[in-house]
Amino acid sequence: MEQLISRNRKAYHDYHIEETYEAGIVLTGTEVKSVRGARVNLRDSYARVEGGELFLFNMHISPYEPGNRFNHEPRRTRKLLMHKAEIGRLAGTVQQKGYTLVPLKIYFRRGLVKVELGLARGKRLYDKRRSIAERDQQREMGRAVKERMQDR
Repeated sequence: MEQLISRNRKAYHDYHIEETYEAGIVLTGTEVKSVRGARVNLRDSYARVEGGELFLFNMHISPYEPGNRFNHEPRRTRKLLMHKAEIGRLAGTVQQKGYTLVPLKIYFRRGLVKVELGLARGKRLYDKRRSIAERDQQREMGRAVKERMQDR
C-alpha cells in the first residue's frame, strides 16, 4: 500500500519514460515532517550516480515550520538507496545511451519514504506537440461520450 505525496507531472511532458525504478531516500527528521505535510516539489530535480552512489539534486522540501535551528536546507543533495548492482546498471545506461534519471513521484510505502525514478530520454518539440494533441483528442472523446450518456 502506498500513499502518494507528490508527482512530477512536468517529467512526463518533457521526457519519454523508458523504465522506472524505486529507491529509498535518506532524510533528516524535519524533512520527514515536511514530507508528511506534502511540502515537496520535484520540478527541475534529477538524479545522478557519483562515486558508485546515487544522489538526488534540486528537490525542494520546504523547511518545517515548528523546526528550530536544526531545520534542513530546502534544496540540499539527498542520497538515494538502491542495490549496488542496480546503481551500476543505471550508471552504465545513463553514460552510454544519453538517458537522464528523473524523479517521477515521491510516496510512502510501509512508513518509509520512497522515490520512483524514471530512466528518461528528452522529447523534441514536435513530440511535445504530439503529446498535447493526443491529450486534447482524448479529452474531446471523453466529453462526447459523457454528453451522449447524459442524452439517454
